[in-house]
Amino acid sequence: MAGETDLAKLLATMAPVLFPQTYVYCTVPHDEAQRYMTLEPLATYREDEGVTLILEQPAADAAGLSYGPLLRRITLNVHSALEAVGLTAAVATALTREGISANVVAAYYHDHIFVPEADAERALEALRALSPA
Repeated sequence: MAGETDLAKLLATMAPVLFPQTYVYCTVPHDEAQRYMTLEPLATYREDEGVTLILEQPAADAAGLSYGPLLRRITLNVHSALEAVGLTAAVATALTREGISANVVAAYYHDHIFVPEADAERALEALRALSPA
């Protein structure tokens, strides 16, 4: 099933949803990563320096992992094609105007934006403003 590539359609139908969970980014050495899979990370990414885990904060706390800022997840509920042009830029521009940092994770079906917990509601409103009423 192919995703949408038309930017106007993507913006009009992105239907952003803010999730209640608090997420954190953690990193672990490559040779230890497998033992943390029981924490059910939302996402992982293998980099030269180690494996990044995106975890719910309670799971990271229970495992004794250190992490940076507390984040909330906003999912864009439109099936964007991986080759779509402009969606990430439009989202980043809207959030930049509000002074909100964003970490974007593109998965097969949807894009997920992790924003600082304190800015989550403002971020959601900024993204909703991108869609025509």
